[in-house]
Amino acid sequence: MSILVGRKTRLVVQGITGREGEFHTRQMLEYGTNVVAGVTPGKGGGWVAGVPVFDTVREAVEATEANCSIIYVPARFASDAMLEAADSGIRVVVCITEGIPVLDMIKVRAHLDCMDVRLIGPNCPGIITPEQAKVGIMPGHIHRPGSIGVVSRSGTLTYEVVHALSERGLGQSTAVGIGGDPIIGTDFIDVLRLFEDDPQTTQVVLIGEIGGTDEQRAAAFIARHMSKPVTAFVAGQTAPPGKRMGHAGAIIEGGEGTAGEKIAAFEAVGVRVARHPAEIADLVAELA
Repeated sequence: MSILVGRKTRLVVQGITGREGEFHTRQMLEYGTNVVAGVTPGKGGGWVAGVPVFDTVREAVEATEANCSIIYVPARFASDAMLEAADSGIRVVVCITEGIPVLDMIKVRAHLDCMDVRLIGPNCPGIITPEQAKVGIMPGHIHRPGSIGVVSRSGTLTYEVVHALSERGLGQSTAVGIGGDPIIGTDFIDVLRLFEDDPQTTQVVLIGEIGGTDEQRAAAFIARHMSKPVTAFVAGQTAPPGKRMGHAGAIIEGGEGTAGEKIAAFEAVGVRVARHPAEIADLVAELA
């Protein structure tokens, strides 16, 4: 099994004719993802890498039965792209775009919260179920199928940790990059709940970072609802207050959101916290 994406995923790429959209479409196809359609307004009727292009997501869904969307459009159009996908019947929407204004995301969240739609991102690397479907920009070759679920706010740290896990023979059930913006669609708790319910997943790796209180809320959820062991790492342990570090949401404000607070919250509920990313594989291996 897998969570969110797998062999039954039928993917539509919004922004497929753009440079990033076309490049990553070819990468996803090469990995084996079932990309059934692309969308670029005004370019319907064309083809990209053997994939038909439509003017609207609704046309793409009606013609191909697409059930998942990935968005590679500029930030000023990304909020409309997310809403269009949801309103067209897509139930899993992955938004790679970064730099989307917070006010735009507030409107998107308000709309999607009233619908049966799972939004991943924005500003995220996407989702991958090894050897089944890659819906994102991650390097597919570092992933191996297995039973370790991975959820992360950081793209590059995810790649480092997944590579270390695979090198130790510790494959992944699904790896989910939720994104590091202040307002995102799916948070740690959402993914933890999916992994808890997935019989293939036996352990979970959680990669957090400074800013906000999502990690503390995740710790409280783990204590109450998780039966599977969780290993965590929190990036930004030396970050100065008031300075954004990488992601728009990675900032310590008002003395809240420090790495120390997050680590303490995890340790208080029995989550093992790695001192550095490379140690995660060692801790996971002890329970494998």
